[in-house]
Amino acid sequence: MGPFSGGSGGNLFLIIFTSVFVLIIGTLIILIIKSLMTWSSNNAAPIQSRNCKVVAKRMHVSGGSGDSSTSTSYYATFEFEDRSRLELGVGREQFGYIVEGDQGTLTYQGTRFKEFFRPLS
Repeated sequence: MGPFSGGSGGNLFLIIFTSVFVLIIGTLIILIIKSLMTWSSNNAAPIQSRNCKVVAKRMHVSGGSGDSSTSTSYYATFEFEDRSRLELGVGREQFGYIVEGDQGTLTYQGTRFKEFFRPLS
C-alpha cells in the first residue's frame, strides 16, 4: 500500500496540502494588508518640501533567474539641513536626472517621492 492510497497516509497528504495552501493564502493576505496600510499612511501624511542634498543613489535588481523577468527598483538618499536622512524609492526617469551631491528641494509625502527640484545656477 502506498502513502496516497487511503488510510492514514491519505490523511497525512491532505493535512500537509491544506497546511501549505493556508500558509500561502495567509502570506498573500498579510502582504496585501501591509501594502494597503503603507498606501493609507502615505495618503494621510502631509506633503512636505524640504531643502536637502542627494548623498547616495542605488538600484536593486530582483528576479531574472531562468525564464523569469527582472525588476529594477531605484532609490535616492536625501540629507536634510538637520543632518537627518531619508531614502525614497524614485522612478527610473527621476533616478537618471538626480546626481549625488545635488542640492535642491525635495517634495515627498510619507515614504512616497513626489519631486526633487534643483535650481539652475
